[in-house]
Amino acid sequence: MTATLTQTNDGRAGARKGWITDWRPDDEAFWKSSGRKVARRNLVWSVLAEHLGFSVWTMFSIITPYLAAAGFGFSTSQLFWLTAVPNLVGAFLRIPYTAAVALFGGRNWTIISAALLVVPTALLAYCVMTPGTPYWMFVVAGVAAGFGGGNFASSMANISYFYPERHRGSALGINAAGGNIGVSAVQFIGPLAIGLAVFGTSQGTTESGEAFFLHNVPLLWLVLAVFAAVMAWRAMDNLAVARTPLREQVPALARRHTWIMSVLYIGTFGSFIGYSFAFPLVIKLSFPEFGALWIAALGPLVGSLARPIGGWFADRLAGAPITSLAFVLMGAGAMGAIWGINAGSFPLFFASFMLLFTMSGVANGSTYRSIPAIFQAEAAAAAGGKASEAEVLAAKKVTAAALGWISAVGAFGGFLINQGFRIANEQTGSVVPAMWAFVGAYGVFLVLNWWCYQRTVLVAKAPSLAHAKV
Repeated sequence: MTATLTQTNDGRAGARKGWITDWRPDDEAFWKSSGRKVARRNLVWSVLAEHLGFSVWTMFSIITPYLAAAGFGFSTSQLFWLTAVPNLVGAFLRIPYTAAVALFGGRNWTIISAALLVVPTALLAYCVMTPGTPYWMFVVAGVAAGFGGGNFASSMANISYFYPERHRGSALGINAAGGNIGVSAVQFIGPLAIGLAVFGTSQGTTESGEAFFLHNVPLLWLVLAVFAAVMAWRAMDNLAVARTPLREQVPALARRHTWIMSVLYIGTFGSFIGYSFAFPLVIKLSFPEFGALWIAALGPLVGSLARPIGGWFADRLAGAPITSLAFVLMGAGAMGAIWGINAGSFPLFFASFMLLFTMSGVANGSTYRSIPAIFQAEAAAAAGGKASEAEVLAAKKVTAAALGWISAVGAFGGFLINQGFRIANEQTGSVVPAMWAFVGAYGVFLVLNWWCYQRTVLVAKAPSLAHAKV
């Protein structure tokens, strides 16, 4: 059996410009004959678009440390706001971005969302290339950069339909990790690109006297965004089964587990994205003598690579214990960073942040993998042990809507982290008080996770959830 595809004008099968109307990934014969190939192709280009979205979303994290040397007299508080605004806007956009996949189709929305990245990159290039650009213009560019934050939700919702249950955890892990690495990509490649005199005049010089060209960063990702939009148009597909009216998505908000997992995701993904935005600036404030800001890219990189590991453990063991262990170690990492700052030890500070990033990645994987398992288990329990194909599809639609909401709430945690750093620095001249607040928050998340998903009473009352390893 093969997928039923709408035909393009030139007669080619493949639904490059249309819709796949028959999609049954849980049918083994269908999956082996054609489903797997189509799913992989869509995954590849989904990862690219999401990857670039994360890069654009966090672009200000690598630009802000250079703005003072470029002649922009913004205060430290204003710089923290420039890293927080994209985070906040991106968090809110994740909700409509998730709905957009169900309304317009995954391929169609990937084209649009990739093309929208041209707006913030063009705006930021203009801002840094124009001497005397007012602060509000940078804020506008930051608001537009929030477009990149929405890409994760739409990409994950779309890919969740392409894969059968037995492969969905790995596929979502790869999709998420590939996107998350966009943060480290811009933080690693950004400083290198800034030092290249490609065209235009430099915006200033570093403390060592080297010229830098800030506009290289947004212009490079502008070109890549156009490429991603073109490739999504040429190589991706829409799935008819993903079409879901808004009235069928709203019930996800009435599910208890949607809200519990949203709160937990504040501690996992919120930590990852919040630290990713703030890490270069925190390094500059806490250790001003340290000039190699490219090293900040290692944090998001290890966090991204650790995410599939968390999903892998959740597939084979259970999500809740992995998440609890991660929260414990994240608390230890935050305390280690505090000791490093107080002792003036950059190695201790940096190693502690690497632990924070690593465990936030592991917890991202374990919590996000638990979400589909929870709703599938509830569907099976409601059906008396085995859900029908229609009930499984309904659970997938609820899951897709829930994933968007949970990812939006979780991303808002990154805004809270940035604001915590900003307020602490304003009030005390140090980020240490904020780090202590984060330690307390990890304790709260640990208790919530244990109470809802690890107690023996839960296993007794909801064996379906225990079987789903959540």
